Amino acid sequence: MKKLLCIAFLILGVTSLNAQEKGKVRVGMDLGWAFASGGGGLLFDLEPKYNLTDNSNVGLRIGVAARLGNIESDIDVDANISFLGTYDYYFNNENSSSAPFVGGGLGLFVLGGSTDGDDVFAGNQVGGLIRGGIELGKLRLALEYNIIPKSELAMGRSIENSYLGASIGFYLGGGKWKK
Repeated sequence: MKKLLCIAFLILGVTSLNAQEKGKVRVGMDLGWAFASGGGGLLFDLEPKYNLTDNSNVGLRIGVAARLGNIESDIDVDANISFLGTYDYYFNNENSSSAPFVGGGLGLFVLGGSTDGDDVFAGNQVGGLIRGGIELGKLRLALEYNIIPKSELAMGRSIENSYLGASIGFYLGGGKWKK
């Protein structure tokens, strides 16, 4: 299965190396750090996208963020899995291989955690994100703010779910910015 996925990504990347074009598909993969009140941790996103125009695309971000030591709520580990519809707009010049971008998304966050060895399900929340960054060739540097309502737990405790993320990643397919 992994070999088949690798071959599919390779074919997708090789068949669309000419230019960032309307109608092309690309898949982004990002790894980074989640900065949250009371603690921080890793984040990983996988995002297939479709180029609506030469400068914009829509996608589906499937992400995981795990934060360690949320001191404010006595949670040892809390994590979320996100499924967000996204939109990005790129400010690129046809003669440059770099493209600054801004974007946002809206969707579902599945939240959970662990305290004193007990699993805590914090519920599902509808939330969103705003983001910006730059793509340098196939490399992507981004900052994102995930906006998620607080989760109310038993005994009057709550978890602040929103967090800032900084990531570095790359994408396959969709072409290069420079024509």
